[in-house]
Amino acid sequence: MLFEDTYKTIAGKAEGIYREKGSKFIALAFPVETEVQVKELLAEAKKNYHDARHHCYAYILGADKSCYKMNDDGEPSSTAGRPIYGQLRSKDVTNVLLVVVRYFGGTKLGVSGLINAYKAAAQDALNNSDIIEKAIEEHYSIAFKYEDMNKVMPLLKGNDITILSQSFDNKCVINFKVRQSMADSYLSKLRKVGSVQ
Repeated sequence: MLFEDTYKTIAGKAEGIYREKGSKFIALAFPVETEVQVKELLAEAKKNYHDARHHCYAYILGADKSCYKMNDDGEPSSTAGRPIYGQLRSKDVTNVLLVVVRYFGGTKLGVSGLINAYKAAAQDALNNSDIIEKAIEEHYSIAFKYEDMNKVMPLLKGNDITILSQSFDNKCVINFKVRQSMADSYLSKLRKVGSVQ
């Protein structure tokens, strides 16, 4: 195959912890698909850990990993967000938000100490998470005449297709998602049915 049509992400929420000189770093990893979800989960983490001094984070979105962000939340530049992001990259995961909450213990850790602490907490959360592989899927909507129902429906059967919604009337509409590597094969078969658009 010329290109991969899968990506790695996490199955569900996971936590990690790291302690250094009285400071406590709690790492929270979440599966996410949109920046809206990221904002909601960040707000929830800030509410749940409202008494923490810092809520640093990094996330990567998209199968191509093209959307990402790091935030140091008041820590010295690149001592928190970048090492958290580095752990996401080293595990080769995407669609993941990783928040590390810091409770200050009274002793400054210095730049290298902070980098190590944020990295270790992030690494612990990812080590505690269930990393799974998902197929990249494309979404389609087709419309066709009711008479062609018996020709269309058998073509939409298979492990690579998930029907999301359907309405059957004089004109039938089906919304589905299909594994990216199989999309052309399914679409070329569907195009052979006269009324399919």
